[in-house]
Amino acid sequence: MTSAEIRQKFLDFFASKGHQVVPSAPIVVKDDPTLMFINSGMAPFKDYFLGNKPAPYARVVDTQKCLRVSGKHNDLEEVGYDTYHHTMFEMLGNWSFGDYFKQDALRWSWELLTEVYKLPKDRLYVSVFQGDASENLPMDQEAYDIWKTMIAEDRILMGNKKDNFWEMGDTGPCGPCSEIHVDLRSDEERAQVDGKSLVNNDHPQVVEIWNNVFMEFNRLADSSLVKLPAQHVDTGMGFERLCMAIQGKQSNYDTDVFQPLIQFIAQEAGVVYGQNEKTDIAIRVIADHIRAISFTIADGQLPSNNKAGYVIRRILRRAVRYSFTYLNFKKPFLNTIVPVLAHQLANVFPELKAQQAFVQRVIEEEENAFLRTLENGLKRLDEYFKNTELLRNTAIDNGQPFMHDLRGPENLTVSGSTMFELYDTFGFPPDLTALIAKENGFTIDEAGFTTEMEQQKSRSRNAAATEQGDWVVLQPDVETEWVAYDAEEVEARVVRYRQVTAKNKKEFHVVLDRTPFYAESGGQVGDTGMLESAAGNVKVLDTKKENDLILHITAELPKDLEAPLKAKVDSRRRALIKKNHSATHLLHAALKQVLGDHVNQKGSLVSDKLLRFDFSHFTKVTEEQLREVEHIVNERIRESIEKDERRNVPIEEAKQLGATALFGEKYGDFVRVITFNKDYSIELCGGIHVQNTGNIGFFKIVSESSVAAGVRRIEAITADVAEEYVDEQISQFEEVKQLLGVQKDFGKAIEKLQDENSALRKQLEAFELKQVTAQKEKLASQVREVNGVNFLSAKVEVSNADYLKKLAFDLRSVVDNLVLVLAADVDGKPQLAVMLSDEVVSGKGLNAVQMVKELAKEIKGGGGGQPFYATAGGKEVAGLDAALAKAQGLVQ
Repeated sequence: MTSAEIRQKFLDFFASKGHQVVPSAPIVVKDDPTLMFINSGMAPFKDYFLGNKPAPYARVVDTQKCLRVSGKHNDLEEVGYDTYHHTMFEMLGNWSFGDYFKQDALRWSWELLTEVYKLPKDRLYVSVFQGDASENLPMDQEAYDIWKTMIAEDRILMGNKKDNFWEMGDTGPCGPCSEIHVDLRSDEERAQVDGKSLVNNDHPQVVEIWNNVFMEFNRLADSSLVKLPAQHVDTGMGFERLCMAIQGKQSNYDTDVFQPLIQFIAQEAGVVYGQNEKTDIAIRVIADHIRAISFTIADGQLPSNNKAGYVIRRILRRAVRYSFTYLNFKKPFLNTIVPVLAHQLANVFPELKAQQAFVQRVIEEEENAFLRTLENGLKRLDEYFKNTELLRNTAIDNGQPFMHDLRGPENLTVSGSTMFELYDTFGFPPDLTALIAKENGFTIDEAGFTTEMEQQKSRSRNAAATEQGDWVVLQPDVETEWVAYDAEEVEARVVRYRQVTAKNKKEFHVVLDRTPFYAESGGQVGDTGMLESAAGNVKVLDTKKENDLILHITAELPKDLEAPLKAKVDSRRRALIKKNHSATHLLHAALKQVLGDHVNQKGSLVSDKLLRFDFSHFTKVTEEQLREVEHIVNERIRESIEKDERRNVPIEEAKQLGATALFGEKYGDFVRVITFNKDYSIELCGGIHVQNTGNIGFFKIVSESSVAAGVRRIEAITADVAEEYVDEQISQFEEVKQLLGVQKDFGKAIEKLQDENSALRKQLEAFELKQVTAQKEKLASQVREVNGVNFLSAKVEVSNADYLKKLAFDLRSVVDNLVLVLAADVDGKPQLAVMLSDEVVSGKGLNAVQMVKELAKEIKGGGGGQPFYATAGGKEVAGLDAALAKAQGLVQ
């Protein structure tokens, strides 16, 4: 049977038994605060079970779209790796609302499976609830008695509360259940191992396909159970697993539910499904996830950064990550699968077909957003893994202890700060980082990540804590005039002002009738300067724009708000800004000349100290290319090209001139065009520029880096700042020459110095290792028996925490039944280590973490670790002796 036939036979069978066929409810929950998504077939009918409202029909049959990726039912990380877990799945269900109960439910399920679907009876097992004394729940004898009339008693299995008492969540309708399992293994395998031993043991070919839930109770918030007003039947049959069983497949993904999607993905990826485990997993992940993504969007939930939207974004990004990493899709691909899925399920779930174009567009936008950062995030993680492994391998090669290595690769950890950087900069949710870490043998510092998140939220709250007063209008209906292109000081009057309190700091926004101040815009920073008057001067700390108003930001107001004043820009600072802004135009043109016309501005910062230019380019700019760009810009500076400034140029005319529009700017019908040689640089720009490129003086690139996938960043300096930078570099070089005592062959001199340093380091490490060994032998002789354990507490001399750890492990290896407490002063910082033998942990119930936390109080610190080994650091070196004394008291 095809999957469509299997689904239809289910609906027809129960329709013949008096059930009303109803459509699937939307997968997104709108009116239930306990659920984000429908996670079971019964969820849409919860009010009927609770008696909150009457059911329109006593008997119902349906196929329900479900999603399990959050809360109690979270299958996300298994999806793709095994053959039977899914995010979105169909749940076939027949329902009785206070009508029939166990007798009909069980008999009909057996009839459908064995007589309609023709599943072999000798491959089926059933389970019933064995009861639970803690909840005063008896064994489900009624279900057992019904089953034994249809199936051999040795195929009726007892199930505990975990397996055979169904609950939707922490609260809500619940009751005992009776499951039906199918054994899909070969006859040879079945002959060797009895299938009943594999039921509910996560065997991929011995799986549950149907669950008959007998809704009798309601779980209250206090965990107590109360009887429901009526008895109901809630059955759920996993459609995908049923298809696997009927079609004789070994995997849900081998059925025609998934094969159209899988074959499309494989074809587009240029691989053959079934030949490579890594690409197979990726294909399964994508085939599964596209279903969840598509139907949730079609049902009204768009991806976002919170709640249900965040869950969908996580699923989508997981799929993109697999397609990117294992199938080499570097461009949006998931959206192209939607038509295949929409066509496949058009008759059963027509809502996707009806919204196909919309769903595709939403998914494509999400893919684009994530792909822009995914590559850099993966590179960042890969560097982290490689650097950590390198440190470990280097330590091993040099005979040094490495703190991660002593307990194996499971202790290699991605720090909380790195996880937060990936989340904040690259959009990696923590579970994605955890997944990639797991694949590379690393764990994650989840607590550290949580701390970083809380700190960010605190910063955001503080940053957002702004109180803005109302405008005080002194001169209503006065049009303001902006003359920044033509003047640096003008006579002006205050038109309006307001007080603003941000981060507990008071400032004022002052609007003038005329101003030469440039407000921050287009990457150029705002001007600073002075408002001068007879009553006194007021500093302008910054200039911002709000709609059409130029806001002069000050720490105080002019003493006489009615008096005329002089608005005066800081000319020296503006001159530096001008040079950097004009140099940015020259840089943009040079990059296009050297790298190609694909270079486009993606962001910029122009200040008095530097210029920063972000541009589209997919590889690192080489040193040779940077030098060439630098040479071209300085050549244009030496040519002393006059600025050609044209204002109020019609936008179409400006485009015909070949003017380059800048990223992030909005342009009206008329624009300003800045040209430095019509054959070199023509740009639409509203910023302030030098009159002649010669005014720039000198241009120097100081860094080139990656901002995101496909975006590079150059930072550069000009004029006096550039000269000072070069002078400093030359001075440092001269100092190095003197220290090396050479005038040429600097490379050889540095190599020689490095070799000598390496040799000395190895000698020092060998000496320190001897010291540790000597201390070990001395300490081992000082061990004494206390309360049935071999106890030692001592202050030791080590140069770092790794040697303290090595000493502890070395002593553990030679002393049995050991309780060891070591203290050390490492560069003025107190360190404690507690080491316990396994027999002490298991036999005596001691815990190194608990001990070290208690001892750390004496050094005003804290620590942690594992039950057998824990460490602590602190602030008070003087407290080490007290900590050792306390250790002895604890053991005694």
